[in-house]
Amino acid sequence: MGLAGSASVAVLDLHPARGHIPSMETPFWKTKTLEAMTPAEWESLCDGCGKCCLSKLEDEDTGAIYWTSVGCRLFDAETCRCSDYANRLARVPDCVGLTPQNVRTISWLPKTCAYRLVAEGHDLYWWHRLVSGSAETVHEAGISMRGRVSASETDLAEPDDYFEHMLDDEP
Repeated sequence: MGLAGSASVAVLDLHPARGHIPSMETPFWKTKTLEAMTPAEWESLCDGCGKCCLSKLEDEDTGAIYWTSVGCRLFDAETCRCSDYANRLARVPDCVGLTPQNVRTISWLPKTCAYRLVAEGHDLYWWHRLVSGSAETVHEAGISMRGRVSASETDLAEPDDYFEHMLDDEP
């Protein structure tokens, strides 16, 4: 038996670009404080840019922070992720584990950092994987450090060796 009348059928594309499935719910980062997030939500905020894993220099007189293109010894420059994330704090004494409390006070967090953005009441950028549905958009948009790390800290013998890798501004 056929359908009579002139019914209109709307086709909903649940598989737009990059496999992202839209949700009718408001995203958690818009409704929850950093403190209220689950561990999985907290970890998913990391956009994978790799900027946290760069060595930074601090001027002892002024406290000014200078960015370098030197990656931490555990930094994987291709994936822009830590190669031993679970043990990073034990293996790298000066690694800073981010918490809801310290993201509000760490001055060197990148301007694009999702933890910083959410703490300051801002939305995530279009290239963030939680928005785009793809972990590659942070790289495609040129935000990440992929292809821009000039050395690993294991390659540098002396503190002065970092100066040749100083950047003019936040990458």
